[in-house]
Amino acid sequence: MFQVRFGPAGRPLGYNGATELACDYIREIGLDAYEYQATYGVKIKKQSALKLKENSQKNDVLVSMHAPYYINLSSNKDDVVERSIERLVQSARAAEWIGAYRIVFHPGFYTKYSPDEAMGRCQKAINILEGQLSSKGIKDYTFAPETTGKKSQLGSLDEIIKICEVNDNFAPTVDFAHLYARSIGGIKDQDDYSRIFSKLEDELGIKTLHCHFTRIEYTDKGEKRHHTLRERNYGPPLKPLLKEIIERGWNVNMICETPFRDEDALLIKDDYQLILNQK
Repeated sequence: MFQVRFGPAGRPLGYNGATELACDYIREIGLDAYEYQATYGVKIKKQSALKLKENSQKNDVLVSMHAPYYINLSSNKDDVVERSIERLVQSARAAEWIGAYRIVFHPGFYTKYSPDEAMGRCQKAINILEGQLSSKGIKDYTFAPETTGKKSQLGSLDEIIKICEVNDNFAPTVDFAHLYARSIGGIKDQDDYSRIFSKLEDELGIKTLHCHFTRIEYTDKGEKRHHTLRERNYGPPLKPLLKEIIERGWNVNMICETPFRDEDALLIKDDYQLILNQK
């Protein structure tokens, strides 16, 4: 039987306790996933990370980790790439302590490069990263490069697939809102979602997916702002995605990134259960 999990991106809004005990609350309200946010730097200490791992396992909450935002593996500045690699090494070490099954990160920006040139620089940086991880004895990690929402960013679906095709210990994070914004509202129905899933399965051979969902506002340059689930004048559509997940029978971990991340994760789960019960 396939399993679909739902949870918040970052500390639940309804929770005021210690980070390492957050999974008690997440399980209590009926969710079973949690994306720990290190978006402004990897600051968690080993002792707290180990407690978070213990707490997540006790509650059967699947933990992922979002690496710092300040990562650009395709930068035209070598020192930026070096610091980006360092942050990913720090993320991998902390993820090992936490027991995070995925380390989500944004690959970078095109800057002055063509998409192919930016991809080449990104891959060169990944090779260095993997060498550093090996030398430090960090082995238990899966990096999950994320589809990005701005047209200036490295991170189309094709680019994320390419990164994951050629690197061991890499698996995709599909942010459906980012794909929606990047394509200027190009996801409209279940057929559009089906094409995404088919592409992932055909090219990567996967039937397990880590993904993000939010309502999103966009401009002609792509992503602008996240919105809540109730703001239905923004896309992408949710129910066609849930129907596709159910019909595919994949294992899916869906992280909610709306401003009301825990409340909206519960609404997504409710919609999922309603559709599942109608089958």
